[in-house]
Amino acid sequence: MFAIIGTVCLSIVLILSILILFGMPLGEFTMGGKYKVFPNNMKVILASQLIFQALFIFILLQLGGLMPMWFSVKVMKIIGIVLASYLSLNTVMNFLSRSKKEKFVMTPLSLITAVCFWITSLNL
Repeated sequence: MFAIIGTVCLSIVLILSILILFGMPLGEFTMGGKYKVFPNNMKVILASQLIFQALFIFILLQLGGLMPMWFSVKVMKIIGIVLASYLSLNTVMNFLSRSKKEKFVMTPLSLITAVCFWITSLNL
């Protein structure tokens, strides 16, 4: 159940990132809200984030038993804990953002996803 909740939150962020990548004026939801529309040179960073977000979704689905695991249970547990830690730090950074949109939209999404990673990883 937690894997599905976390996947939904990550999917929202993934869709938002795709919209920003294609020029939608939603940049205030990410990277401190510095850009309303991302300049082309920043889109490379955003595209790399998309790859990681998709990878996080696959890993969370594996941790939740909804997909076959790519690695052993022990390795997947370690990966899950590392990603849970990363998302916990990301939650703090989103909360400290100057952008109100990032603070009030992305912080809860990141927090929910981090909690889902912690729960699924520790219950493996």
